[in-house]
Amino acid sequence: MQYKLAEKIINPQDITNLIGWLKETVQYTKGELTVEFEKQWAQWIGTKYAVFCNSGSSANLLMAYTALLGGDLKNKKVIVPSVGWVTTISPFIQFGFEPIMCGADKNNFGLDVGHLEELLKKHDPAAVVMIQVLGIPSNIYQIKSLQEKYGFLLLDDACAALGAEYDGKKVGSFSDMSSFSFYFGHQLSTIEGGMVNTNSKKLYDLLLMLRSHGWGKDLDSETESAFMQKYGIDEFHKPFTFFVPGFNLRSTDLNAFLGLEMMKKADEVSTVRMENHMVYAQNLKTVDFQKWNNLSKPCSISFGAIAKNVAHRKRIVTQLVKNNIETRLFSAGNLGLHPFWFEGYGKFNHPISDKVHSCGFFLPNNESLTKKDILYITQVVNKSYD
Repeated sequence: MQYKLAEKIINPQDITNLIGWLKETVQYTKGELTVEFEKQWAQWIGTKYAVFCNSGSSANLLMAYTALLGGDLKNKKVIVPSVGWVTTISPFIQFGFEPIMCGADKNNFGLDVGHLEELLKKHDPAAVVMIQVLGIPSNIYQIKSLQEKYGFLLLDDACAALGAEYDGKKVGSFSDMSSFSFYFGHQLSTIEGGMVNTNSKKLYDLLLMLRSHGWGKDLDSETESAFMQKYGIDEFHKPFTFFVPGFNLRSTDLNAFLGLEMMKKADEVSTVRMENHMVYAQNLKTVDFQKWNNLSKPCSISFGAIAKNVAHRKRIVTQLVKNNIETRLFSAGNLGLHPFWFEGYGKFNHPISDKVHSCGFFLPNNESLTKKDILYITQVVNKSYD
């Protein structure tokens, strides 16, 4: 028996359906299916708009550049999380922001609200990147309260939190923009793919243009006409006029087809992963792990655990491998200890972030695992304490 961190959420029936579609359609690039997937995703998350792109990292890139071009930033300072993924932060570096790193919360490993407020008082940044680490909701209301108090654009990297909830609403519906990833091994997959959600029509229009070269083809007709009139563009030049300096971050209707297949089972997948997560939490006795408050419903990619010390983690990993249980370090640990960060900004240390870095590890959580499987995995971990 192999207990894998990631299994194929794209199942044989999805592939059969995809083959049938491929035989019948003549357009595989971005088209009507992409628009329909965006519509369903926005509705499921609880926002007005969603923009499908080719990866979660590209979703973060779009968020960062849209924030920059939106014209409402008071400066180019942005607070970023220390526990997350490199492409949560790297777009802001690439676009010339001044990134300021925040320590991890002792329970959910998202932003440490106390440290965040210290940074807000000191730096008065234009933006804050909130993160839902591994699908465990952050202290969202506390962060929203700080947004009201200090005034900043709130961005949410929810790439690992597809289906997670906070106070009865889907994570990703609380911020000015939020990003999601449909990479293999995540809760839902389009092979590769990402999404940016927002309630702002202005930001939505920018996202659409930036995703596709900077042109206005994806805008609604009224908005596109307004751009044409503003810049004096005639009908002949309309299809190939570029209003902003964009990218090509589009996905395809093939990926969107898989996304629509995912939507059919999104609620079921969320329920299974939440239930698995609770079994781990109730039965792990010798390690710490991410906690959540009573407003939160976690929906994790993998179960994130913390050993007592470095030696303890080594013993656990040895036993997990011996018992055919896949594991890995906890995400990227403390991003402030990676060369991409410390080469430019110096090493960042924080007690919780450093603990995640030195003692953190993953346990499998996917739909292929039964309660019996998870109980077996917890036994292996618990027995590794001595």
